[in-house]
Amino acid sequence: MAQSFPVPSDHVARRATLGDQLRRNALRIGDQEAIVAVGHGSRRALTFADLDLAATRLGSALRAHGVGRGDVVALIGRSTPELLVGFWGAVKAGAAATGVNPAFTPRELHHQLAHSRAKVIVATAEAAALIDDLEAPLPDLRLRVTESGDAPAGWQALASLVAGADDAAPAADIHEDDPALIPYTSGTTALPKAVMLSHRTYVAATIPAYAAGLGFREGDRFYYVMPLHTMAGLGSQVSLLSVGATVVLPSEVTPDAALRVLVDERITIMGQTPTFYLQLLRAAGFDAADLSALERCVTYGGTMPRAMFEGFAAAAPGLVWLTLWSQSEIGQTPTVGRFRSLDDIPGGDPAWIGRPTPQLEVRVVDADGADADEGELLCRTPGVMLGYLDDPDRTAEVLKDGWLHTGDLVRRDAAGDLFFVDRRHDVIKSGGMNVSSVEVERVLYGHGGVLEAAVVGLPDDYWGQAVTAYVVARDGAQLDAGEVIAHARTQLAAFKLPKTVRIVDALPKDAQGKILKREIRAREQAGTG
Repeated sequence: MAQSFPVPSDHVARRATLGDQLRRNALRIGDQEAIVAVGHGSRRALTFADLDLAATRLGSALRAHGVGRGDVVALIGRSTPELLVGFWGAVKAGAAATGVNPAFTPRELHHQLAHSRAKVIVATAEAAALIDDLEAPLPDLRLRVTESGDAPAGWQALASLVAGADDAAPAADIHEDDPALIPYTSGTTALPKAVMLSHRTYVAATIPAYAAGLGFREGDRFYYVMPLHTMAGLGSQVSLLSVGATVVLPSEVTPDAALRVLVDERITIMGQTPTFYLQLLRAAGFDAADLSALERCVTYGGTMPRAMFEGFAAAAPGLVWLTLWSQSEIGQTPTVGRFRSLDDIPGGDPAWIGRPTPQLEVRVVDADGADADEGELLCRTPGVMLGYLDDPDRTAEVLKDGWLHTGDLVRRDAAGDLFFVDRRHDVIKSGGMNVSSVEVERVLYGHGGVLEAAVVGLPDDYWGQAVTAYVVARDGAQLDAGEVIAHARTQLAAFKLPKTVRIVDALPKDAQGKILKREIRAREQAGTG
């Protein structure tokens, strides 16, 4: 017999939205710290009750300015308590939030604000001037809010906006399938895409996946340096605050300052790229630091060098490492692997990205779409995006045949463990053979003098693409290109060997520390590599 369901999913009695979850935590653990901002000798904290009240008031103020479902609130500046209030106020009003990179040029700033049709922008004091300097019009922008108490002309101070607003929750016409986050992808392989993620993405997929896979839990203290204009920065604070963890925001991100915060705030978990961890090892006093509270370190976005694990083993002997793979297009619903040393990794292969979390279903397919042991990774999960904003063609390219096509190449063993091979765009076709740039990089990291490595294919009349390596030396090491190639020759077939090794002072990176291979290629093409 057919059943009717008179209570829809957007009914407030059964709704699952991010604002609802923050309110529940305020009622449940209201006196616990939600956000802590530290640096330059100061410390500020917002409890869950503080954060929920400020977000509720901001949401009410935004509704009074005509902002609600279908609208966008932009956040720009370094991560501060005020910008996080901006995020939670936006989703309580029914709007979606997008983070904007303050390092953008005026053209790039205008593009994202215009493309997202942002009605509101919440900015740090430093970033507000960047918006005022834009010459091109932004007809959709209605309200400019700054964290500063002394707001410039045309701006409203967040504190005064919140103080004058209603304490009552904004109207309840918010649906769990409404967009809540619109991160713009980092664009490591192409122009940024605006990924639309719903409230349901997080409630049904990302939050429980991070709790199950990474162990996010109430009472955790997370060292939070991911900027809000990145997917990790905009999204991870949602999962952390939703489970009752504390987000610790440092005002300085130098290795020495980071080490002080880890010790003083008794950080239990952090997540960063290998580049960040390697820099932290070089902080003054690292060897003597008390890191006994540190339980878990998440690493992502690059090859895992042995030096990283060896350096932390003495300082935090009980530390559990977690490796993960995820994408913005699946709301960062991850695959996860746990280990204490490289010896715990299946087959000792640092390409390991673990297994899918319970909220993620995967397939590995060959070029013909047939199931294979190695090929492109396809995903199904409640975390799959609603689509790319105003880009149905690119949405259709990745969402087809009932799966999201990631463009990432992986290998799966008989036990179900996944190993990252390469981005499809980064596979090098040299002399008719496919070369994984990541495989070559792993071998280069095995050289004792190599701190960082990036391998790309550059146009070559003979090879088609020549395998080319860029390496940064460790402090005090003297690297020779021929010696690096000789090291690689012991572990790689001849066709995989770098034809050229270039010793450089630094590699181009995005805000999360991910190496930008597209920029390396662009510099070479322009003759400035």
